[in-house]
Amino acid sequence: MKKYTELEVWIETRRLINEVSQLTKNFPKEETYGITSQIRRSSISVPSNVAEGCGRQSSKENNERQQLITTNL
Repeated sequence: MKKYTELEVWIETRRLINEVSQLTKNFPKEETYGITSQIRRSSISVPSNVAEGCGRQSSKENNERQQLITTNL
């Protein structure tokens, strides 16, 4: 099995984090702790879930994690 850092989905979601960060820089300052923070945290959760899922031992756990990742996207 590949390391999570070699998975295409992990690589692409890391790029997504950078894009989200750039886009949200232009959001109103009063939204810094509101929607801006929520959008940034949600983009970070996707590759985090991929990494965590790769550390799972059983296929049932992996399937559940894949469902969560799909939901986050």
